[in-house]
Amino acid sequence: MKTRISEVFSSIQGEGKLVGRRQVFIRFSGCNLDCNYCDTPESRDPNLGECISTGELQRRVEDLITPDFHSLSLTGGEPLLQADFIGEFLQNYPVDALLETNGSLPNELGKILDLISYASVDVKLPEHESVPDYNGLLDNELKSINLLIEEGINTYCKLVVLPSSKVDTVTFIASQIVQEVKDTSKLSLIIQPESPLTRWEDKQDKLLEISEKTGKYLDVLVIPQVHKLLNIR
Repeated sequence: MKTRISEVFSSIQGEGKLVGRRQVFIRFSGCNLDCNYCDTPESRDPNLGECISTGELQRRVEDLITPDFHSLSLTGGEPLLQADFIGEFLQNYPVDALLETNGSLPNELGKILDLISYASVDVKLPEHESVPDYNGLLDNELKSINLLIEEGINTYCKLVVLPSSKVDTVTFIASQIVQEVKDTSKLSLIIQPESPLTRWEDKQDKLLEISEKTGKYLDVLVIPQVHKLLNIR
């Protein structure tokens, strides 16, 4: 089986609960959403990159393994658009993997649940998306989170906030997660301020308020994109 991958590289994870871990990143081409904050907009193009087999991908990954290697990062784009490829790859090459997904494709997620170790679900705010059915998108994201939690996968939610984001909207999303997800006892919410952080000058109080209000519902961490602070990929 082959699919199109825009890049494979080794770096430090700069987002979420695995921040600081050395990973090999596999960036899949193509995305089904159009987020206005996307920092890799070129990855939305399904024709970007090179069409390679699972065997070739394994060889490229193995060439990048270092002594501090922690896990793979399956990212994009939206990697679940290539769920069948990912399933074949991880079945033949069982290694700890983090799935970075927008959570909009729970049926595709179900194909690889037993093959991943970690998951980051990028929950969207209404202002992030131009999709005609935001409620449908949120429902799918919540379904995906439930599937991951039920499978016992180490999962966290990521929510990118812009300086213009409304505190009440972010708080509402946190409340919906608690209401609709069956077990949130081990679920964290990562509040990720949009980069560059210069956009947040004189707006630090908003981040504190978001943390306080979402903290009523979930374990919350405010973590910026650390790899950009380090000036690495």
